[in-house]
Amino acid sequence: MTRKAVSTSAKATANAKATANGKATPSAKATPSAKPTPSAKATPSAKATPSNVYQPGPSERTVRGASGKIVDVPAGWVLLLPGDPMWTRRVKARAEHWLVQEKVGRKLFSKGLWAPSEVISAVKREIDEERSKVSYAVKLEKAAERRAEQQSDYVLEFEAEVARFLKFAPSYAGLEKQMATAIAAHATPVGSGTVARTQRIPVEQRAESAVIAWMRHQTTAYDGMKIPRQRGARREVRRELAAKSRFLLDRYRAGKPLMEDCPLRKALEKLTRETVPLETPPREKPLPSGRPHLMSEAPSGKAGVGMTERRRG
Repeated sequence: MTRKAVSTSAKATANAKATANGKATPSAKATPSAKPTPSAKATPSAKATPSNVYQPGPSERTVRGASGKIVDVPAGWVLLLPGDPMWTRRVKARAEHWLVQEKVGRKLFSKGLWAPSEVISAVKREIDEERSKVSYAVKLEKAAERRAEQQSDYVLEFEAEVARFLKFAPSYAGLEKQMATAIAAHATPVGSGTVARTQRIPVEQRAESAVIAWMRHQTTAYDGMKIPRQRGARREVRRELAAKSRFLLDRYRAGKPLMEDCPLRKALEKLTRETVPLETPPREKPLPSGRPHLMSEAPSGKAGVGMTERRRG
């Protein structure tokens, strides 16, 4: 018998003995079950609300939790109203606190935060001391200059993107410039809440959305429409008006002659009248006899109230 056969026979004998004694052999080991893949993990249906975020309660020192339960504010806590980001950030980083937020429509508004009064007072003293220094004033001034420069650059960039999207025919180049300037001036101010201020989409898409939104308000009757309060109704109206606006823009891009009642031309003419200051009318010269004009005469030629009619020739 060869050495390989003897080894195989010995292993078989050992397996048989182990089986008789009730021990599991290596070959009888259970194979581990397959691990779940990342795709098999359950995904949360909604973003969990932090435990320290509440809604305003029914009374002054109460808040409403995510479950709707009314909770009393701890004794010794005071409400720090929003408006000073530095004060709020430092209080949040230093002590336990409750944030109070209120949702109106799809927007979330901060109502302040509850925190221990001694922490809020201590942070306030630190901030007042820091702000009283000359270096802090210089820092603020430089930051304001930097923000103003960034805003100016962004306005020019956004106006260029709007003009690039409009791309009117050469015969309407003046209208293109006027429209791009008007839309940029309306959409880019800080705090305006328009699509031009978002960072979620590229600037090219912001410019396109800003043009469509501006035309919706300036060239259509959207602001006066009575839209049913049904889900998707307003979105459908906006989609229809956007299609009409794009059709109108295509006519300007193709250089086609405009209609007499073109809504875009009327909107630009109205904008021109509102932005261009009227010239100061010349002062009226006195009559040859030395008598001044009756400035309060009515358009019909009758004397104004309290004035005496001129003597007939």
